[in-house]
Amino acid sequence: MRLRDWDRNLKIRLAGETIVNITFWMFFPFLAIYFADSFGKTSAGILLIVSQAFSVIANLLGGYYADRYGRKKMMVLSACIQGMAFVIFGLSSSPWLDSPILGFICFTVIGMFGAIYWPASQAMVADVVPEKHRSSVFAVFYTSINVAVVIGPIIGGIFYKDYRFPLLISAGILNIVLSVVLKIWIEETAPVHQKVGEAAKQNWLRAIGAQMKDYRVIIQDRTFLLFIIAGVLVGQTFMQLDLLFPVYVSESISNQPLLTFGEWSLVIENTQAFGLILAENGLLVALFTIVVTRWMTKFKERNVFILSSIIYAASIFLFSQTSWIWGMLFAMAVFTLAELMTAGIQQGFISEIAPEDKRGQYFAAASLRFTFSKMLAPLSIPMSAWFGYTWTFMIICILALLSAVIYYIMFGKMDKNKHQAVWAEE
Repeated sequence: MRLRDWDRNLKIRLAGETIVNITFWMFFPFLAIYFADSFGKTSAGILLIVSQAFSVIANLLGGYYADRYGRKKMMVLSACIQGMAFVIFGLSSSPWLDSPILGFICFTVIGMFGAIYWPASQAMVADVVPEKHRSSVFAVFYTSINVAVVIGPIIGGIFYKDYRFPLLISAGILNIVLSVVLKIWIEETAPVHQKVGEAAKQNWLRAIGAQMKDYRVIIQDRTFLLFIIAGVLVGQTFMQLDLLFPVYVSESISNQPLLTFGEWSLVIENTQAFGLILAENGLLVALFTIVVTRWMTKFKERNVFILSSIIYAASIFLFSQTSWIWGMLFAMAVFTLAELMTAGIQQGFISEIAPEDKRGQYFAAASLRFTFSKMLAPLSIPMSAWFGYTWTFMIICILALLSAVIYYIMFGKMDKNKHQAVWAEE
């Protein structure tokens, strides 16, 4: 599906979200270092877990209200509140105020409303794109995020230490501008299932209760439940990209030469090294997501998901064995291959099994893979203090391999159900 054939909503979102994401990634990868330095590894890990617990609740609300109030309303509200939180976060780290606690509160709010934005944005794609084209459209959005991951960390590695305040303020302003653009220029795509007045009578506790009842029906789909569990396990690998990895790189690399020509050397500091490693990930994803997604559609989904988890495990093992910048760059290339293998097909897999009137809730339930992964992943930071980096990386490696086993069981169950359905028809 060509870009010019896209729905106008998606074109506007692609441009606006790309610009916002570039600014966001200028500082976001370095926040784990900021909180670890401010609170200590153990306290930072616990606080990040608490932050993500709130995001789980927000995720439940996001899917619920995306189906009832509409995709557009939830996206506009989320972008606006995230923008205001970024501005306050910036003020908490400004020449006039230094308050890591206030910054952490703002970070939590940003995470919560990001969790609300996600299911609405994904459901909007499923609303307006024919099923056969969804994987490629999801892949383009994924690529746009990783364009930001290329540009943002490189700029952030240079300016983050001395210019955190203007970076955060810029992110806040751009998010507010995005909310205004979404409000004015995009159209609602959700089918109307319930009057807004009736939905508004529910307080947030009743909304979560209703959502949990809906999720109970979804979770009765054992295949989908296994998909979520496997996603949470393998998520402990790629969630370390902005948690364990920056802390590990900052402590492992110190003024290491990247390139040497005779007596001349290009020496990089730890934050610059991490920015380079993260930018490599984003560049590879930006260049190869669509190509690899098309390539992966030629293979059985079973094999793709299982092999991706195994390659994730291999990349984590490689990271644990080196403190050399070029060794880390190679490990990141392996890591990125695992990421690209499922980047497009997993969203298509969800949209295939989700009923049309439950898409928001299915995407919200599926995104719990990431939300729960984010909630558990910060444990790696205190674990690195308790057990050391080698054992921490080994535990994450084992979890990735377990996810491969669960994917094998899940697809076996799917095949069995399909055969039973065929026999029943005969």
